[in-house]
Amino acid sequence: MRIFACAVLVIAGLGVSAALAAGGPYRELSAAEKARLDAVLPEKAPAAAAKPRKLLIYDANVGYGGHGSIPFANYAFTQMGQRTGAFTAVVSRDPAVFDKQNLKRFDAICLNNTVGNLFTDPALRQNLLEFVLGGGGLLGIHGTTVAFTDFARGAQETWPEFGRMIGGRGAAHLAQDERVAIKLDSPGHPLNRPFGGRGFEHTSEFFRTGDPYSRDRVHVLLSIDTAKTELPPKGTRPGVERDDDDYALAWTRNYGRGRVVYSTIGHGPNDFMNAKMLEFYLGAIQFVIGDIDGTTTPSNRLSPAVARREKIGWRLAVTAWGLHKFTLFETIDKTRQLGLQDIEGLSFQRVSAEIPKNLDANLTDDELARVRLKMDDAGVRMPTCFYAAIPGDEQGCRKVFEFGRKLGVETFISEPPPESLDLIERFCDEYDIRLAIHNHGPDQSPVYWRPEGVLEACRGRGKRIGACPDTGYWIRSGIDPIAGIRKLGDRLITIQPHDLSERSPQGREVPWGTGKADFAQMLREIRHLGLKPTVIGLEYSDDFLDNMRQMAECIEFFDRVLAE
Repeated sequence: MRIFACAVLVIAGLGVSAALAAGGPYRELSAAEKARLDAVLPEKAPAAAAKPRKLLIYDANVGYGGHGSIPFANYAFTQMGQRTGAFTAVVSRDPAVFDKQNLKRFDAICLNNTVGNLFTDPALRQNLLEFVLGGGGLLGIHGTTVAFTDFARGAQETWPEFGRMIGGRGAAHLAQDERVAIKLDSPGHPLNRPFGGRGFEHTSEFFRTGDPYSRDRVHVLLSIDTAKTELPPKGTRPGVERDDDDYALAWTRNYGRGRVVYSTIGHGPNDFMNAKMLEFYLGAIQFVIGDIDGTTTPSNRLSPAVARREKIGWRLAVTAWGLHKFTLFETIDKTRQLGLQDIEGLSFQRVSAEIPKNLDANLTDDELARVRLKMDDAGVRMPTCFYAAIPGDEQGCRKVFEFGRKLGVETFISEPPPESLDLIERFCDEYDIRLAIHNHGPDQSPVYWRPEGVLEACRGRGKRIGACPDTGYWIRSGIDPIAGIRKLGDRLITIQPHDLSERSPQGREVPWGTGKADFAQMLREIRHLGLKPTVIGLEYSDDFLDNMRQMAECIEFFDRVLAE
């Protein structure tokens, strides 16, 4: 079989002519073509839309003529949304659509075979990035792995973080009509439901993506079944072969709060006239929009213990306070060593030796990008962040919430004065970020040390305002943690549970399950009440400089209780 990379096509001056030969990427489909598509479109969405949904389909190409499949995908996706009621689609190739205010109209973005340096305006790029980090969905099809590259110069990188976000780079492939056997790497994933748990054969042009692709970063859905596919002999196709024979074709991941799905199956019109692939793409759209749930945990990190946590909707996170004597970057590395994927940030922790600043709203966009890339390298996210003092003025408060969005924070933990809650709640609603009110003891937290104080602060407020009980302080203050959790009920947004050597002010931190807090029963009660905290924070603070062994014991106990 002939081997080539798409970049070579453009350099040879064949990119535009190839697209025109296929009928052009931006033409109107004929009545016959629409009829063929209409005949195979799904009649029903896999899930009901939680609310009216809107999808932006962006199909621009720069330095490349564009794939002839573009109008087929545009029509199919638009009609699928309309026919099933799952979403409304808007098609554009105008970069101005990435204006920040405009993006607020959409739940997700589909980059439909977008090739080349789509736009260079740093503000528009930042808008796209923050849209995903803040919880917007992103679906990339085929050529999207070389979006935001100088394609005419061999797909030179122009925006490395986009490659991280989409999950892989490159467009090397064999023939445009290559036939491969496809295996389901995640047979139980809802996006793979159309395939009925069985692999299948398909003919198309399949990209072999490279770095930053890794099963440590993405959850692979489909890949080439190398045992059932005739591939060129090793060493004969440099640039296309992978040493590990890992040829992923579709995957999902989180970037910040946003769900991302990428599939290389989408080169030609026939890919969008295949009923099962259309079902797959409909599910993918609903998945990135947020109407279908399913794992995004990287394939290499999805252990049985992680799967059990996900089944009940729980995440276990290292709280940075337990490691605050180290830098944030060191804490991220330690979180990875513990086998966890989530970290609770801390606004007064130093970022790193290279960034000698605290993790707060004073970090520059470049510094925040370095934090994101460090987390991505480790396969770690920051769903919660303890922010010691959220400013009570409009400008300062907005700055904190912008900081949270840029890191993908879902919940801020803080102890704000009651008079600041009206302002904070307004920003919680605008940014869709929750506030969990933390407690210390009566001296440090005279308003919030009891569950009743937090509930009073929450009275009359929306569900984005709630509690983060620190059960260690509860116990030392004479409050039974199980009774406290029952009182808070659905106002419990996240939690920092502790086990103590005794139920008294002198109680010392001990590994979970070895003290007097009735820890196992407390976990069972949270589960019984159907509560799904943003995270369950592992905050072992008996020895800040040497507590990795104890934290590992906590994790082992936690998973043992969940396995009961």
